[in-house]
Amino acid sequence: MPLTFLRTLALSGLFAVAALVAPAQAETRSLVVAGGCFWCVEADFDKVAGVVGTVSGYAGGEMDNPTYRNHGRHREVVRIDYDPAVTDYRTLVEIFLRTIDPLDAGGQFCDRGRSYETAIHAADDAEKQAAIEAVNEASQVLGRPIVTPVEGPVTFWQAEDYHQNYYKSEESVLTRFGIITRADAYVKYRDACGRDERVREIWGDQAYRGVEKQQS
Repeated sequence: MPLTFLRTLALSGLFAVAALVAPAQAETRSLVVAGGCFWCVEADFDKVAGVVGTVSGYAGGEMDNPTYRNHGRHREVVRIDYDPAVTDYRTLVEIFLRTIDPLDAGGQFCDRGRSYETAIHAADDAEKQAAIEAVNEASQVLGRPIVTPVEGPVTFWQAEDYHQNYYKSEESVLTRFGIITRADAYVKYRDACGRDERVREIWGDQAYRGVEKQQS
């Protein structure tokens, strides 16, 4: 059999496999949430079943091309990309609420102000209804009103490269603790900020439900 014919068959097979794989990749969906420090939200949701990626960024304000040093009225947010064959929007919102303090309207933990306020963004009416139902259910569990708002579609601005996967970066950085890795700086920041302590105080045994490896 001619070599060129064999090559043609092989290439045809590769294209067929690519065609089979493409629809699965196209099915990936996203949601955007604001939960205080975006490093922490990334770290939590990278441990959630069905999540295929997380990206730190800014949203909720009006400024174009926001930066960490100048992002106006934008909040720190995370875009969570997920496989709808494994999880869904409502489930991820339920998990999100159990990784934050949804009773705090002024920020999160030690971080105060607009940048660190919480929010759940819905891309359409179906997502909005799912989010509202999840918030109402969480309010019943806590016996207190949830102040985290459900808002509409938002423009997502990706944060600077050094913020992405900060919690596991081995790059060195100068901090008040000395020169340490970003990963170590993240751990010390999270502990000093009291994030996990407060989440467990609010949620009890439901804290970090759905996060496969809880923070220690």
